[in-house]
Amino acid sequence: MYSPLLVKPMRDELTGIGFRELTTAEEVDQWMAEKEGTALLVINSVCGCAAGMARPGVRLALEHPARPQRLATVFAGQDAEATARARGYFADIPPSSPSMALFKDGELVYFVPRHRIEGRDAEAVAQDLRAAFDQYCA
Repeated sequence: MYSPLLVKPMRDELTGIGFRELTTAEEVDQWMAEKEGTALLVINSVCGCAAGMARPGVRLALEHPARPQRLATVFAGQDAEATARARGYFADIPPSSPSMALFKDGELVYFVPRHRIEGRDAEAVAQDLRAAFDQYCA
């Protein structure tokens, strides 16, 4: 388990740009119960290379005019109950962190697993998200 002092900046990188942090299964269920509109759920992690590009990629993508209406995050390896519950909403996709799930009217419409983040820079991750935002959030 990583030190809270190490993890806090990684949490702040998303909460600082408007993400709601979900730390319990109940918070995940409440957030997911809001079905109307578009929502982005980021499964954050401490993984150096992939998470180090995921968070900046999300930030860049959210500068785009088309963007999700609601934003939330769970932290894999830290908030295990919340992360497990979040993954239950897309159980047919293998667990992956970091990862990003885009929902429209409560349905999963786009997913970015870790293997599509690793080895890429933040701008490439952002480009993928912007394309999904244009398709589902405009």
